[in-house]
Amino acid sequence: MNKVVVGAQWGDEGKAKITDLLAQDADLIIRYQGGCNAGHTVVVDNKTFKFHLIPSGILYGNKDCFIGAGTVILPEYFEEEVNGLIKDGIDVSRLKVSPLASITMPYHTEVDGFVESTATKGKIGTTKKGIGPTYTDKYARIGLKIQDLYSKETLSEKLDVILPIKNKTLEQVYGLKPYSKEQVLELCEKYAKIFEPYVCFEWQDLLEKSKDKTILFEGAQGVMLDVDYGTYPFVTSSNPIGGGAATGSGYGPKIIDEVVGVAKAYVTRVGEGPFVTELNDEIGNKIREIGYEYGVTTGRPRRCGWFDAVTMRYAVLVGGLTTIALTKVDVFDQFDEIKVCTAYKDTRNGKIYNSYPTDVYMHKYLEPVYESHQGWKSNITGIKNYNELPENCKKYLARLEELLGVPISIVSVGPDREQTIIK
Repeated sequence: MNKVVVGAQWGDEGKAKITDLLAQDADLIIRYQGGCNAGHTVVVDNKTFKFHLIPSGILYGNKDCFIGAGTVILPEYFEEEVNGLIKDGIDVSRLKVSPLASITMPYHTEVDGFVESTATKGKIGTTKKGIGPTYTDKYARIGLKIQDLYSKETLSEKLDVILPIKNKTLEQVYGLKPYSKEQVLELCEKYAKIFEPYVCFEWQDLLEKSKDKTILFEGAQGVMLDVDYGTYPFVTSSNPIGGGAATGSGYGPKIIDEVVGVAKAYVTRVGEGPFVTELNDEIGNKIREIGYEYGVTTGRPRRCGWFDAVTMRYAVLVGGLTTIALTKVDVFDQFDEIKVCTAYKDTRNGKIYNSYPTDVYMHKYLEPVYESHQGWKSNITGIKNYNELPENCKKYLARLEELLGVPISIVSVGPDREQTIIK
């Protein structure tokens, strides 16, 4: 059965652990979108691995891992991540990169940093890794792909088109320094050497031969950060939803059997944007400290709040979710009371929203409608069987299933690979 792993909230839900878990049954793991702004953490035998671009299935050593065309790659960051894995004794010989993946150039990170640092209004909260500007150039058809690095003629012709446009924008719009063709050619020569051991020009053969095997598609970020369906404009620049797996991997949608939505037992968000259930109080701080809610890539403290069934029902719909993997349930082990947001109330007129309002600029007028659940007040981190969970914990999970209309098939009760319950 071929599965897609999707973040069901605003990212940082623990997708890497679930991907790592499901990868043991897969033959091919494909990262299908996003860039190095993602941060996926896997804990194996008390050792922590942090991934940004490379599929976390690489830890198994005997799996083909493919970074698809829907991704954007910062070469220096890719090199650093690969070297880090090699240093840790991880076999990266089966890592492959699509020649159609887009390259993040230095001017992309410069523009991203400039815009985010100087914005007084409309700040998005990016990681300043050049992801958005890379996607912008991709869709403007003035981007560079990895395959361009290996044809001097192609690269030269493309730069003759790209650089006049980019330099004019860099100088006149952002007040940044332009790039000469010689500078970019020198950079591209360096990048070609970085990608050479991994670029897979035979990617069509790889996908064709794997069609009858088990494939796992790994997404980054989350449904609520999707460029089309998320809290626009406070979103990422790609499609983390289940449908994005088809466009970003090279396979059509018929090959997908199941979409696993990964969600925390509460909600977190990094960066700007609306967050109706956010807790700016002691409870929010308690969740943050117990769950160690700090960004993998940036170290920024994550905003924390109660579980939001309104956004999750929306994520089930637009994300194509068929089942839920619920993580960090153990964070609530010592809570007397746990709340769940079942609807929104408009403070201006009292209107109740059971469906997600997509105009995020009116969210400042919304307040959550909560129902309360009694905590279980016991340590569940060592439990291996669903039936052994405390009764109040099972009631909480059953209520979430009822609200979302899809089953919770995986329950994570700790960071380690082994601390996982399969229902």
